[in-house]
Order: sequence, then C-alpha cells, then structure tokens
Amino acid sequence: MLRRGFFLLLIAAGVVVLLRAAAAPPKEDGEAARPVVVTAMEGIIGPPQADWMAQSLDRATARNARALVLRLDTPGGLSSAMRDIIQSILSSPIPVLTWVAPSGSRAASAGTYIFYASHVAAMAPGTNLGAATPIQMGGGGMPGSPQEEPKDRQDGKEGEGQQGPQDPAKRKMVEDAVAYLQSLADLRERNRRWAERAVREGASLPAREAVDENVADFMAANLDRLLTRAEGRTVQTEKGEVTLALEGAPVERIEPGWRIRLLQILANPNIAYILMLVGIYGLIFELASPGAIVPGVLGGISLLLALYAFQALPVNFAGLALMGLGVLFFIAEALVPSFGALGIGGLAAFVLGSILLMDTDLPALEVDWALIGTMSVITGGFMLAVATMAARSHRRQSVSGTGHLIGHTAVAIGDLDPEGWVRFEGERWQAHAEQPIQAGEEVRITAVHGLTLEVTKPDSPHQEE
Repeated sequence: MLRRGFFLLLIAAGVVVLLRAAAAPPKEDGEAARPVVVTAMEGIIGPPQADWMAQSLDRATARNARALVLRLDTPGGLSSAMRDIIQSILSSPIPVLTWVAPSGSRAASAGTYIFYASHVAAMAPGTNLGAATPIQMGGGGMPGSPQEEPKDRQDGKEGEGQQGPQDPAKRKMVEDAVAYLQSLADLRERNRRWAERAVREGASLPAREAVDENVADFMAANLDRLLTRAEGRTVQTEKGEVTLALEGAPVERIEPGWRIRLLQILANPNIAYILMLVGIYGLIFELASPGAIVPGVLGGISLLLALYAFQALPVNFAGLALMGLGVLFFIAEALVPSFGALGIGGLAAFVLGSILLMDTDLPALEVDWALIGTMSVITGGFMLAVATMAARSHRRQSVSGTGHLIGHTAVAIGDLDPEGWVRFEGERWQAHAEQPIQAGEEVRITAVHGLTLEVTKPDSPHQEE
C-alpha cells in the first residue's frame, strides 16, 4: 500500500512538471535573440560624436547584434572626428546601416563621408546629402561649406580636367578629400564620380536622386521599412561577408549618457559663444573687484568650456583676435576708465569679431545674428554703465589721501606736547601739535607728512603746508 502511494505521488509530480513545461513560453534560440541596435548621431560632428560611435559599436558587438542602425542628421563637423567615426565603421565586426532620417534631415559635409563609409546607406524621403568640400578651420581642415567654384565651372564648362582651388594649401585639402571619398566609394561600390563633384563643387542630392545616382542604396520612411529593404543584402565587414537577416529581429535602442550629451551641447556655436561671453564678463568683474572670487571662478570655467567647443567649430583666427582685442579694451576700461573711449573701441572690435568668428557658409555652424545683436546691446550697456560710474567718480570730491584728511576734526588720545596720538574715523594716527593739547581735546588736521598729522586747536588759524 505504501509502495502504491509513493508510485502515485511520483506520477502526479511528473504530470505537474509536464504541464508547467507545456505552459511555459518556448525559449528563444541564440539567433532569434540577437537584436538590431539603433542609435542616433545629430548635430555637429566632433569628438563627442566620435566617442559615442565607438561606444555604440562596442555595445552592439557585446550584444552580438545583427547590425547597428545609425540614424544620421548633421550639417558637418570636424575632419579628425569624422575620420575617427569612419575608422570605427570600417573596423566594425558587425554591419553598420546609416539612415539619414527623419524627413528634413541631412548628411551634409562630414556626414557625406560617413554615409559613403557605411555598409548600407539609406535615406528617408525629404532628406539630402552632399556639400563635402573641405574648408580651413583655424589651423586645420574640415569638411564644411563649399569653396568658390573654379572659373571654368562658373563659365559652364564641364570636363574631367577640372582644377580645384588655385591656392596650394586649399588644393591639397581638396585633392586629399577627393581621394578619400572616392576610396570609400570604391570600397562600398558607390558612385565615385559624384563623390568627386561633392568635394570639388560642393554638390548636393535629395534622397530620390541619391538612389538614382547610386549614392544611396534605397529609401526608407521608417525603421521597419529600413530593415525590410536591407534584408538579405550581403556586406563586407572586418570579419568577412555577412548576409543581413534583420526582419523580425528585436530592436534595442541605446542613448548617449549625460557626459556625451553635455559635450554635444557645448559644441553648439551659440552655446560656445555665450560661454565665452560669460567667461569674459566674469574675468572683468573679478579684475574690477578683486576678491569677489565667484565671478573669476565662473568666468575661468566658462572660458575653458568655450575653448573646448571652439576646437570642433570652424573658428576664424581673425575674428577670434578681434574678440580678444575687444576683451583687452574692456579690461582696460574697467581698470583705467577712459570715460567710454576704450569701451566703445572694445565694443566695435567685439562685434566685428563675433561676425567673423565662424568661418563657414553653413547656417548650423554660424553664431545666430539675433544672439550677436542681443549680446552687443548688453555689452554696450555694460560699457556705458562703467563709463558713467567713472565719470561720476571723477566729479566726486576726493575721499582719500591728503584732500580727505585736511580740515577734518580728530580727538587727542593722549597729551600732545608736541608729539602724541590722535584718533580719526576710528584709526590711530601719530600727530604733532605746535602748542600743547590735552588728552580728549578735539583738534583740526592742517597738514599730512607721511603718516604724521599736523594738528592744531579748532580755534587756531587754519594753516596748510
């Protein structure tokens, strides 16, 4: 009986296990669990974007992702950062699908190079790419706005024998950029002739024409459409050929952390310009009122952040020099008031420098005119206030030195016969009297010799030396 009960108990336990196994959802195999990782790159291409691209590929590789989808929207950026991003793509063991999206986005300048380097290049309707001519940025080159077209292009002459800019330095940059973009075109089997036009002429293409010209692989209005159109394509990665199997794959979106976001915000030219102004004002206030500390600390931090941002922007050295000259004039006005002369000169130099600061034709990389106007008015008001205070101070009666002491009344601390001490406005002064004066008597100051006061009784004739 005992054995039968034990046997029935085992059967019941087995039935429970089987029922639970049947009710449990089927386990996904390794291939089905592999995700498609999606990230975004927006704004000016700089060191933060290069860092984020490397992090994104590391995360996607660690997740054994089927592919990384890079949603791109950029007006251009720094050449060195662009090349770092491309190096990350070319050395990636997983395919990178660059998708210019959503509608209204662009892959201009540096974005065109990244687009060409990607394993799969797609565009949403209403997007565009191009304008890949390099420009001089301070001391280095960067893909940015188009250079002036050569004369035979302007005259309508076409041909393969096109000569680039006549300046040797510019021509070297252009030739290097042409070779680089064409090498990417050959690697991904895209239109190398249009790549040359994008660099030499600053040519651009809308999405539909980009597909027709074999610059983009296809158009995709949304992510599902992108994955469907890319399905089955064979691409060459660092590990060899990979056939994309993306339909039905789980999608995993990753976002940059606070550090990357902060650095991306700093790379905005308007933010960088405001930081520079905060830094300038902070240092001026600190120099005008030594010991305040807080303005100096905030000013120093803001200036350093502005300088960091300027390394990723097309800064014109002439504009920066004019702004620096304006700053020197502001500081001189604060320390040695000129009743507005230095302030006005500094304001003029600062405004001109602000206008010339960004050496580019791309609106996204320029300081907003409204911001320049607003800050110029604020700066002008600040300089006017400084000049007004200086003029009032000049007209005000002196409250220091000999002019402040002579004629005022002090009190003898001890007997003056003829030397002793007096108290004036809470301070002890050594004094000399021509006639004996008793402690506690009031005396009038008639002259100052170094740190010694000449005093006399209030009813004595007033004498000054």
